[in-house]
Amino acid sequence: MSLRRRLTLSLVTILILFAVNVGTHFWGSYARNESMEAYRDSVSAAQLSTEVEQLLEDQRQQILVLATLRETTDDPLEEAELQSAEEAIAAIIGKVRKLGKLSHSVTELHYEQLQQSSGDLLSGWLEFYRDYNEPELQMNMDDPLPFLETSERLKELEQRQAFIAQQRATIIDRTISLTDRITVIAFFSSIFLTATLGFFLVRYTNTSLKMLKTGTERFGSGDLNYRIDNIDDSGELGDLADAFNDMSDKLRNAIYDVRKARDAADEANAAKSIFLANVSHELRTPLNAIIGYSEMLQDELVDSGEINRPQFRQDLERIMKSGRQLLSLINDILDLSKIETGKMTLHCETFQPADILRQVCESLAPLFRENFNELKIGDFSELPTLYNDAAKFRQVFTNLLSNANKFTEQGYISLLARNVPDRPGWVEIAVRDTGIGMDEDQQSRVFEAFVQAESSTSANYGGTGLGLAICREFCALMGGSISVESEAGVGSTFTVLLPSDPELSREAA
Repeated sequence: MSLRRRLTLSLVTILILFAVNVGTHFWGSYARNESMEAYRDSVSAAQLSTEVEQLLEDQRQQILVLATLRETTDDPLEEAELQSAEEAIAAIIGKVRKLGKLSHSVTELHYEQLQQSSGDLLSGWLEFYRDYNEPELQMNMDDPLPFLETSERLKELEQRQAFIAQQRATIIDRTISLTDRITVIAFFSSIFLTATLGFFLVRYTNTSLKMLKTGTERFGSGDLNYRIDNIDDSGELGDLADAFNDMSDKLRNAIYDVRKARDAADEANAAKSIFLANVSHELRTPLNAIIGYSEMLQDELVDSGEINRPQFRQDLERIMKSGRQLLSLINDILDLSKIETGKMTLHCETFQPADILRQVCESLAPLFRENFNELKIGDFSELPTLYNDAAKFRQVFTNLLSNANKFTEQGYISLLARNVPDRPGWVEIAVRDTGIGMDEDQQSRVFEAFVQAESSTSANYGGTGLGLAICREFCALMGGSISVESEAGVGSTFTVLLPSDPELSREAA
């Protein structure tokens, strides 16, 4: 186990014990508060029951006195006395309701029985007071059963409340005792565990550091074959030992690494030189044609003889063709420069990809005829409208079709497009040829800048090796991708995947 895990485990264990201690304290406080609250309610309910019982007894005595007076005298009940009696009965009803608020779920049934019996009793008393002055009033107020029933219900509720208060007191005592025991046990356990873990951690760390010190002394003395391999740690100390062991290997391999870096630098310089040579040759070829045909036209104009207009026109077309070729090479170099410096941006607009693809095919038709290639165009009717950079879209497929034509003679070039079935919001456009093809190693390098499939490709077919690299970067800028499938001697297929969903194109932009 690593040092970090040991320390983490020790810390977590101590924190757990601390959390148990704190949690026990808060739980005990909460339990005591809840029990004390219930205890106070029970005590208050018991006191209130006693008070209600006394009020009922006093009111019953007053009722009996009034009933006796009514039978023996004709004195009426004064308005003030009636109001005082109603207020007294209302006070009793209010205290009974307050008693209900202090009741618990276990005393709910007792309270409902008390409320029903007291309601009947107090209603009868109130009716007696209000009809006292009526001569025809016939009420037997000497019947003790309603009062006794109410008193019995009240005593039952009082006894139940007293029992609950006693239970709550017992629970409080048990909670205090339990929390005290848990707190003491957790405190001593924390002390013991901290001391034990500290002892083992110090001993383990001291032993491992001594081994590391011995290893560094051996390495410093020049013994690079020494290995620190007896540290029982899969974490930081073990990693440190592995780092010291790797250091000796790196020192031995330093000379090899320097030589390898030198060879890589030489290869980079050679690639740079080859690229510069290719670019120089590609730039000189159209430039020489421009200068040569321009001198010929100048000589023909200076000559006093009649101008051969068809030949003159043909020479001008060659100059224009060479100028376009030169401009294309310069544009490729500038585009790659912008891409590498991060200054290439998208200019998104809505366009019809089918129209642009047909225009590209029409503009390249003379090149296809020169190499005796037949162009096959698929069905573009289902292609949706795209929101992207139309200029870069045009340049990508101009490069792909030009490349396909350059490496194919007397063959077929196909341009196919479709909506991707399993990826809604995407279109797939493929350029397929029956040219020279590529093997797997050539395919892995074909999209790299300044690189062609073979070193002889530039000599045989021309080009700087920038076209496919630019296509890859443009596809990435437009939110898509480009891939190649090829077989040497059979042909190649370049597939471009672009978003047709405007939201995806905006994210790419």
